[in-house]
Amino acid sequence: MDTKALLAKELAGIIGMEAQEIENMFETPPNREMGDIALPCFKLARVLRKAPPAIAAELAQKLSLPEAVREARAEGGYLNFFLDGNKRVRTVLEAVAAKNEAYGSSDKGAGKTICIDYSSINIAKRCHIGHLSTTAIGNALYKIYSFLGYECVGINHLGDWGTQFGKLICAYKLWSNRESIEKGGIDALVELYVRFNNEADEEMENQARAWFKKIEDDDAEAMEIFNWFKDITLRDVSRIYDLLGIKFDSYNGESFYKDKWQSVVAELKEKELLVPSEGAQVVMLEDYNMPPCILLKNDGASVYATRDIAAAMYRKKTYDFHKCLYVVAYQQNLHFRQFIKVIELMGYDWAKDLIHVPFGMVSFEGQTLSTRKGNIVYLDELLERAIVKAGEIIDQKNPELPDKETVARQVGVGAVLFYDLYNSRIKDVDFWWDRALAFEGETGPYVQYTHARACSVLAKSGVSATDALNNADCDYSALDNSEAQEVIALLEGFPQAVDAACEKNEPCVVLRHTVALAQAFNRFYFEHRIITEDGNATNANLKLCAAVKTVIKTGLSLAGIEAPNKM
Repeated sequence: MDTKALLAKELAGIIGMEAQEIENMFETPPNREMGDIALPCFKLARVLRKAPPAIAAELAQKLSLPEAVREARAEGGYLNFFLDGNKRVRTVLEAVAAKNEAYGSSDKGAGKTICIDYSSINIAKRCHIGHLSTTAIGNALYKIYSFLGYECVGINHLGDWGTQFGKLICAYKLWSNRESIEKGGIDALVELYVRFNNEADEEMENQARAWFKKIEDDDAEAMEIFNWFKDITLRDVSRIYDLLGIKFDSYNGESFYKDKWQSVVAELKEKELLVPSEGAQVVMLEDYNMPPCILLKNDGASVYATRDIAAAMYRKKTYDFHKCLYVVAYQQNLHFRQFIKVIELMGYDWAKDLIHVPFGMVSFEGQTLSTRKGNIVYLDELLERAIVKAGEIIDQKNPELPDKETVARQVGVGAVLFYDLYNSRIKDVDFWWDRALAFEGETGPYVQYTHARACSVLAKSGVSATDALNNADCDYSALDNSEAQEVIALLEGFPQAVDAACEKNEPCVVLRHTVALAQAFNRFYFEHRIITEDGNATNANLKLCAAVKTVIKTGLSLAGIEAPNKM
């Protein structure tokens, strides 16, 4: 527990408030002469019915100070805390040393399962840049929750149901063969589907419906072709997932629930929630300021909501999840509100554990993307171009760098992920090459370069990061300067940043903290000599350097980004 958390816990017992609420009130004074941490007491006046200066003075008298806090001083309506620099430095650096790259992890999620539904690709279609956010955010949340001890289940809820698959099989039977499809892969399937939509007459449409009916009925030939198309799609997308370092625990998509939604409909009827409306079957939600949730079309076919309810039921029964997250764009807000409300009306209290994690739209260099208009950027091409561009920059900056291909991949892929994840997920993302791949500013390459810089300092000293962290012969007074203290404060706050990212389902919290740490370390690096004539002072500097390297690597890894040792 960091110093702020310890102070908040002590204050909570005196004031009678939640510790987290108090911790959120803390501020950083404008200069160190006024203290290291400040508690404004103005908001407490209403709770304690006293003037803020009186509250500050009373708290200063009653408070039992944690070891790293030297003094608590009431100044007007503020309670200012002055930290013991050496004790704080030792405490923080030893905490990093004790857990190394696990620093910031915990077992708070032990025994709890988190299902995360993300990426959710469509069968027989190529992944485009629009799939970037769901894939990046979902993967980051998987890593963050796992880091905090939760058992995570990554689910790629495939879009593999609907009449389009009847059309695709019909087109295949009319115009193609197995050899051509195997050779052409996903692009051959896309071409077939486009051709069908351009050339189909009434007879072909009837054939397509007949093929989809065969899929529904588990016809052997139809299912063999259908599953083959799925395999081709998954082989294609696996190249992207391999680049991103992503694996899924389940690929159960819409077709998996083709024989499971019927029980949902039966239960809704039994509970008298399903009513007819213009030929369809719906659950009325007008009391909740929502339009009706359609469960069956007028021909008796299921819809997305029917299958999503069936999927939620299956996941609860199979995994008994603590939470089930759906990383899906904000355009689907109403859909999630509707089907989650239906589950609640069915009497399942775990409906509250179904959480939509929405995100904004992605555009490319100022242009809105549209498949229909042919203005699309495919995700594999985006990543490959990023790797090429990163390689070109590395060739300019460090042409003698060993294993440039690996570093280019780490930097290129990392730049794309970082650019997508750095801001609040609900914000729209406009992807620009020059911004994403810049080595200055709040970018992935900047943070990766800072990590490489810390590695370089350690390499120059001849001391490994592990040895530097575990070295007890340190003169911590060498770190009694504003630059080092800022670094220490950010190292200390890293576990809270991870917790906050988890609580808010916001990976950007970790990345923003990691950027702040990189910036603070660079200020320290430029203002102070790290390797000096004083051995124990050097050891303290190297310990700080190793801690920064370790925590930056962890911060990046929680976003699915690698940290090169050299750049």
